Amino acid sequence: MNGPAEVKLELDDIQRGVISPRPTPYAATYLLFRIDERADGRELMRRASAAVTSAAESVSPLGETWVSVAVTCTGLAALGVPRASLDTFAWEFRQGMAARARALGDVGESGPENWEAPLGSPDVHVVISAVAPDPFLLDAAVDRARPAYDRLPGVTAVWRQDCYALPTETEHFGYRDGVSHPAVEGTGIPGSNTREAPLKAGEFILGHPDELGGVQAPRPDVLGRNGSYAVFRKLHQRVAEFRRYLKENSVDPADEELVAAKLMGRWRSGAPLALAPLHDDPALGADPLRRNTFWYEQDDPAGFATPRGCHIRRANPRDASVAGEVRLHRMIRRGAVYGPPLPHGVLEEDGADRGLMFAFIGAHLGRQFEFVQTEWINDGVFFGGEDAKDPVAGSADGTAGYTIPRRPLRRRLAPLPRFVTTRGGEYCFLPSLSALRWLGELHD
Repeated sequence: MNGPAEVKLELDDIQRGVISPRPTPYAATYLLFRIDERADGRELMRRASAAVTSAAESVSPLGETWVSVAVTCTGLAALGVPRASLDTFAWEFRQGMAARARALGDVGESGPENWEAPLGSPDVHVVISAVAPDPFLLDAAVDRARPAYDRLPGVTAVWRQDCYALPTETEHFGYRDGVSHPAVEGTGIPGSNTREAPLKAGEFILGHPDELGGVQAPRPDVLGRNGSYAVFRKLHQRVAEFRRYLKENSVDPADEELVAAKLMGRWRSGAPLALAPLHDDPALGADPLRRNTFWYEQDDPAGFATPRGCHIRRANPRDASVAGEVRLHRMIRRGAVYGPPLPHGVLEEDGADRGLMFAFIGAHLGRQFEFVQTEWINDGVFFGGEDAKDPVAGSADGTAGYTIPRRPLRRRLAPLPRFVTTRGGEYCFLPSLSALRWLGELHD
């Protein structure tokens, strides 16, 4: 009997930033632009199509360095994409992140009224991002992209955020980041969990069948194939407050590390509690072939090793018994640190802005990013945790504690403050290379 047909993707038409893992370490930057003159915006798209690296190029001309280009819905309108075409894009994309803020838990100090200008406003039209192994090569990548937007008076740069990933792969709270990512059929890139079957290409690439057999495809066809949606968010981290919480809810430094692991689901080394439930295992945490290969349901359904309400079990419940089908809510996630580290052991903020630039990529904004954010991160009903929120990334308000399952008695921690606040973000469309050229050739 023949097996399933091998999926063939047109990798030379897909932006490399959609599916390629980032190098370690790396430097990155986000550049935001406003289109003031339609003709110059279209010229930007035409030039960008030559600067963007495709997924077929396993090594770009500058090594592990590439440039990606994304466009907001207001950006597509500024380029002159007809309303009939815009109406075929995902409705969340058409609304924009700021309009979706309340559903996402971005309220109060995380609300759009407190975001960095111009994030969440109609002035963000184009996002150019560059990734490179170090700041020197990043400058070269930006230089490579500069001809795309330089000397275009009708295109205005409105915002820039530089960010990076350390050789240790850690973020400001001290956890190894970027540990988990799914395999996607047709890309040839293995997933981090060898037990997880590759997901259908249509979960992440527009114009291809997804896990349900459906195809997400905006019109016309050139816009509806080989692109994707991207969500980027600037998240400020309250590092000193996080450190104080760990210290105040622990009896000694070793217990502090255990509490940190129970909140995240991993030790800060990256070793998962599922495989190292009692003690940290730095060698395991540093091993990409072992540190993400595990399930929950068979060995730990009640969460005695990995609490059901911890961050990683919420973000990806794997095989655990939860409401819904987990494979329909998987995402490609990229994170980068911005701002200087808070020196080790410091328990008071120094006034510096530091946090994470998150990028989420998928073909379904609603049932991927928004579902995970609203139903798994900011609610607990899906696993029987009532309205409990993610202890690390959720929109906590200081009223609810955190429970660590334990025999003979569970352990209750103090009410959780909000450790992460949203500084802004955008919903974007990542066009294929042919779509970038089409946008550059539009005529009124």
